[in-house]
Amino acid sequence: MKAVRWGDNDRYFGPFTWHPGDYVRYGVVLESSGEESPSYLRLHLWRWTVCVATPAWLCRPYREKRYPGWDAETIARLGRDWYWDIDKRSYGFCLSKSGDVGNSDFLQVYYGRAGGSMMDSSIEQRWSYFLPWTQWRHLRHSYYGLNGEWIADAPEFGYRLGQGSWEKHRQVEASIPTRQFKFQDFDGQELIATTRIEEREWRRGTGWFKWLSWFSPRKISRDLDIRFSGETGREKGSWKGGTIGTSIEMLPGELHEAAFRRYCDEEHRAKSGKYRIKFIGAA
Repeated sequence: MKAVRWGDNDRYFGPFTWHPGDYVRYGVVLESSGEESPSYLRLHLWRWTVCVATPAWLCRPYREKRYPGWDAETIARLGRDWYWDIDKRSYGFCLSKSGDVGNSDFLQVYYGRAGGSMMDSSIEQRWSYFLPWTQWRHLRHSYYGLNGEWIADAPEFGYRLGQGSWEKHRQVEASIPTRQFKFQDFDGQELIATTRIEEREWRRGTGWFKWLSWFSPRKISRDLDIRFSGETGREKGSWKGGTIGTSIEMLPGELHEAAFRRYCDEEHRAKSGKYRIKFIGAA
């Protein structure tokens, strides 16, 4: 039995596949591959995934005979008027841990068809659930001025609030004072960055678990929102496109210029390599 492929950074040892992942999860899942391919058992432990190839009979894929109504010529050429619809099966569970504020742990339990071949979630045999006691509910989104003073709280927006809620949010955002700075991209092109200070607050627990916020400190993140006057980075001009905006978490006591200078001093990553930008001064 050959090792199965799981990702781009796989390491293979006989029937074993070891993959160093990007996020934390825990779980055990037995999964089928193709009709004649081996099934495999995958184990998730922290950021690592280990896949062990197992005999094909241990987990067979789902098979259903389909009669698509082919014409006589096609039936004569194939010697049949049907085909096998084959779909992967999975059994087990996986708990994905979220390290991001505002997100929660996500539990998935697999008990049959994956639904992948038909691209139909209604036939998936999988139960999924965001764990409410790990979730953070968003309380406010605030904007601050040039000297770090409070200016306004942004109104909520979304489909449930009706048409026009997004426009109200954008109107408040457009009224917030900003600063502009000249900087030089890695290739020498001079551009302008427009910055705005924003702050968000979360409390732990949703639904019946809101009471957890009584015993858990709130999380507050103050960020510098940065909009560039043109594409930046090594991907600009390509099909992927360069960076036209980003945000960074501000340090205590920082204002616009200090935070943006720190951003310029950092090394940035792009798919084609690392790069730096140079701070010039106020625009």
